[in-house]
Amino acid sequence: MKASRRGEWLVTLPSFGWLLVFFLVPTLIVVAFAFKPSDPFGGVGPGWTTATLAGIVVPQYAAIVWRTVWMSLLTTALCLLLATPAGYAIARAEPKVRARLMLLVIVPFWTSFLIRIFAWKLLLHPEGGLKRVLVYVGLASEQTLLLYTPGAVLLVMFYTFLPFAILPIYAAAEKFDFRLLEAARDLGAGPLRAFVEVFLPGVQSGLLTAFLVVFIPALGSYVIPDLVGGPGGEMLGNKIAQRVFVDRNLPHASALSALLIGAVLLPMAAVLALQSQRRRAEATLEEDA
Repeated sequence: MKASRRGEWLVTLPSFGWLLVFFLVPTLIVVAFAFKPSDPFGGVGPGWTTATLAGIVVPQYAAIVWRTVWMSLLTTALCLLLATPAGYAIARAEPKVRARLMLLVIVPFWTSFLIRIFAWKLLLHPEGGLKRVLVYVGLASEQTLLLYTPGAVLLVMFYTFLPFAILPIYAAAEKFDFRLLEAARDLGAGPLRAFVEVFLPGVQSGLLTAFLVVFIPALGSYVIPDLVGGPGGEMLGNKIAQRVFVDRNLPHASALSALLIGAVLLPMAAVLALQSQRRRAEATLEEDA
């Protein structure tokens, strides 16, 4: 038993050390800088202070934080709304069709992320193809602005993160026993009710994973708002970059980063708590049985 535990520790040690050195230590440094004053030369001043953290509690940042949260939540909701039936359909498709559908999901990863964002910038441009089509069919006017709006940021974020939502839901749906849906239909449940009350709980782990892999990167989005958002689509990541590269105020940027870290850790802690609660409930049911 001791040899087995020692082997587990030896296997885990490299990844644990990697996370410790390249994730935990930098995170602690960023949080520590949030309690330091800035100096006139763009560095970190001596001593400790809470004034830097107090400096981010202003209406200007409240509006940016709110925009970041609601756009990230809406992006996640839209991705889950489309990824769930997509994962269901791919899992139920024939093997040859399933391989082709999965290829279509993965194809965007073959192109550079920046190239895809610039492609959307061209499409949403006032003289771009999408604007011309919308004006032609009467859904937009010549004065309609598609680029440099919160809607443009939302659209491109939805396009970017959708494959990340489809993959974990498909992985969970592939392991789902679809005979349970047939049994629910035999017992009188309609297609929608069987889908909601049988399929969705059966792929809960995939849904939670999809929520995390979309919501967390969306919170920290920087490139998409910077290229297609404009002033009205600015998010917290853009403000952090501005404090680092333009204002040269590292403590202020660290305070904003600490706020973003907290926003990332909260949903992760909530998901872990839900998973732990579900495992305890399943263990209790097994003991009762």
